[in-house]
Amino acid sequence: MPTKVLMPQMGESIFEGTVTKWLKKVGDKVERDEPLFEISTDKVDAEIPAPASGTLKEILVKEGATVQINTVVGMLDDGGAPAAAAAPAKEAPKAAAPPPPKAEAKPAAVAPPPKAAMPPAAVGGELTFDASKLREMGIRTSPLVRRLAKEHSVDLRQLTGSGAGGRISKTDILSAIEKGVPAYAEAPAGRPAAVELGLAVPRERLYFGRYTVEPMTGMRRSIAEHMVASKRTSPHVYSVDEVDMTPIARLRAKLKDEFEQKTESKLTFMPFFIRATVEALRAFPTVNASVDGTNVVLHKDINIGIAVALDWGLIVPVIKGADEMNFLGLQRALNDLAERARSKKLKPEEVQHSTFSITNPGVFGGLMGLPVINQPNVAILGIGSIQKRPVVIDDAIAIRSMAYLTLSYDHRVVDGAVAHQFMGRIKKLLEEWNEPIL
Repeated sequence: MPTKVLMPQMGESIFEGTVTKWLKKVGDKVERDEPLFEISTDKVDAEIPAPASGTLKEILVKEGATVQINTVVGMLDDGGAPAAAAAPAKEAPKAAAPPPPKAEAKPAAVAPPPKAAMPPAAVGGELTFDASKLREMGIRTSPLVRRLAKEHSVDLRQLTGSGAGGRISKTDILSAIEKGVPAYAEAPAGRPAAVELGLAVPRERLYFGRYTVEPMTGMRRSIAEHMVASKRTSPHVYSVDEVDMTPIARLRAKLKDEFEQKTESKLTFMPFFIRATVEALRAFPTVNASVDGTNVVLHKDINIGIAVALDWGLIVPVIKGADEMNFLGLQRALNDLAERARSKKLKPEEVQHSTFSITNPGVFGGLMGLPVINQPNVAILGIGSIQKRPVVIDDAIAIRSMAYLTLSYDHRVVDGAVAHQFMGRIKKLLEEWNEPIL
């Protein structure tokens, strides 16, 4: 009996997904729950398992195509009772409705010529493709829809979404484009609306010399949109501090083998930074916050988002309830999330609801970095590489394992005094570490 393979819904706010790769070819055998294809959504990239065992009979949605949830993307055949399944198919033509009269097809031949979309000024305000601004206007879209709208200067405020909850779907935007939209219309302020988010290609290409052009992946487009939106939403301010990691470096060197033998987990520096950050967030709750209009939301939970670099992009899985975990629990949660992020096995809820984020460019040799805030957080901590440097201690020069810490924070909520006190708290906890790790 044939089994339909559907585009799954990867979270409450996800209404479409892109098939990025088929892991099986037509004719290949597949076992139930064996990875069948990969998808990319606004929230997460994931491998989708086969809903049943059988043979991949048909691929209905090709790689790179974006479709709504519950769309049939392929068919599996378990090879059972083909003759019985064929019988109803022969009777189907008898029940089929007669073809419509030819006269009904005439209106299509005399359809009016396409006309340009209504200019932005007709609905007032500046043309925008910013996700947060559109949400404030009650307009629900996806990164793909916003990209297409920007490339063709379609005013999304004029469209009526046919998707779930009035969401503007890919079909809606393509229909608007087919009606005839002037390329790169200018917003009322005189700026090219098509380059408002800095992602669309302007009229005059800037290519020169020898080059190749590669389209952004779905994940890369999503990252680009989120980063631009964050810089536009939050007035970023930065604070830098230096921490002496020598005591922790010695402790780790002494106990890392024993720690791995007893816990079956590798001992890294990151849990030390997370534990210190959790305690600092408890002391300064305004850093563990988000902004809702003119309200500041102080989160009672401490959920730490950890930036994980992937070969194909960046993702921020979240350690939920980090304030309720001990050192070993943090190390295990960190290892688990990072491993599943790289194997595309994260669940949608595991990349949502962070209240504060940490990124570690130091693992790649970076001395320090000034990261972009991960919305809707109001701050993000950047960790530089731990390097031995000469420092002055009690008027004497000593060689110590030092690291730079940077805090990017939203000045709408966090002031400089609070930011530096927060960083000072982390510094003190790390340099005076006294918590057992075993």
